[in-house]
Order: sequence, then structure tokens, then C-alpha cells
Amino acid sequence: MIIIKSDREVDIMRQGGRILAGAFDIAAPLMKPGTIARDIDRAVEEHIRKCGAVPSFKNYPNANGNPFPGSVCLSIEAEVVHGIPGNQILQTGTIVGLDIGVFFKGYHADAAVTYAIGEIDESRRKLMAVTLKALDLALAQATAGRHLSDIGHAVQSYAESQSCGVVRELVGHGIGRNLHEDPQIPNYGDPGRGPVLRKNMTLAIEPMVNLGTHEVDMVGEWQVVTRDRLPSAHFEHTIVVTNGEPEILTRSN
Repeated sequence: MIIIKSDREVDIMRQGGRILAGAFDIAAPLMKPGTIARDIDRAVEEHIRKCGAVPSFKNYPNANGNPFPGSVCLSIEAEVVHGIPGNQILQTGTIVGLDIGVFFKGYHADAAVTYAIGEIDESRRKLMAVTLKALDLALAQATAGRHLSDIGHAVQSYAESQSCGVVRELVGHGIGRNLHEDPQIPNYGDPGRGPVLRKNMTLAIEPMVNLGTHEVDMVGEWQVVTRDRLPSAHFEHTIVVTNGEPEILTRSN
């Protein structure tokens, strides 16, 4: 069931979005060569709890009921999503996706940013730029009166025009009292299909774009990696649908 939020609910989600944006402000200076992944996880969790919120991802169960061990998902290079922050040391020349969720006063917010660690090569710079542009194009479709599939079509048509692969097994989603609500939002497909977007729908839109094939593999309980082990990038915002441009609840300063 697609949920339309009340103005009060949207306002609470705005507050959670601001906490989440602040978490990225805390994390960004740490996204550099030599940083240990668990230190990023710790810094983000401390910020979220100091703000009176809870990390959405910590102890979130997977399909087997096993809890996610971190407060953030930290996905390096070929990891598409759900990388577990541990003893990994960030290395120059790599890209790292940081996905963070916040649970505040009964509502979730969710966002992701991919960072360049030191100097990266042209192929990785292009991948990051394509994925970020795909998010911008998707957001432009997230307005009342358009169809849900217009969002994914915008991602796919642009990313594939740039010879990148669009992940199909993972999707964006509705968000609110639950981290994952209806509707699912694929990053591919034909336009003009699915539900019509309505004012005060809250959505997490998240292109996941690969440098090579769109195909992915599951590794262990959590990590999803590209099948060809080429890098992947991930950008995401939680938004509220309006009658015009969507309101981005998780935009960082």
C-alpha cells in the first residue's frame, strides 16, 4: 500500500533528514586515504545518537533474520551496497559508497554518497558523475502527476547512454515509519507505468550504477558486488513529492 504522509509526518521527516545530512558532514572529512572504516561508522553513530536519533541500519535484519552489524553501509569499489564497516583502510585511487539511515521520532530517512578517496582515474570520475547526474534526472521526474516508472526510466536511459550498467536487483523505495515501504522504485524500465505520484509521498531514490555489467552477485550475508568486479557508484536522497520540484529532505550543506 502506498502511503501519503500528513504534513506533520513530513515535518518530522524533515528533522530526521537534517540529522542525516549532518552525519554526512561528519563523515566527509574522514573519507580519505588511511581512514579505518570502523572509525567512520563510530563517528556517524555518535552524531546520530547525540541528536536524539538512532541509526536505521544497525541490527536491521536481512532475509535470513541476521542483524546488520554496522551503523552505516560502507561499500568499496566493486561492492554495490551493504558493505560492512570494519578494519578496511581506505586506499588512494578507490571509490567508496557511504549509505546512512536515521530513525527519528518514529520515521526514517535514508541517503547515500559515493566518495573519491584521494586521486582517482578518469573511469571512476566518469562513473561518479554519471550516477550523480542520473540521480538529478530521477529527482526531476519525482513530481505529482508523473508515473513512478518515469523515475527509473530517467536513470536507465541516461546511464546506459554513457555505457554504464544499471543494477536491476536492487531498488529505491518508499520510506517513512518503515525503512522500506511501498512502492519499490526500480532504476530501469519504460516510462508512463505504475502508480501516479501524489503530493506528500516520501521516497528514497537511489541509482546504483556500475562501470561495467549491470549484473551483480551476493557475497556472504550482506554484500552485493558487481559480477565483473568493476567499480560501482551509489547516490541517494529521501524526498517528499510536491506539485513542483521534489523537496530533498537529506541534502547536506
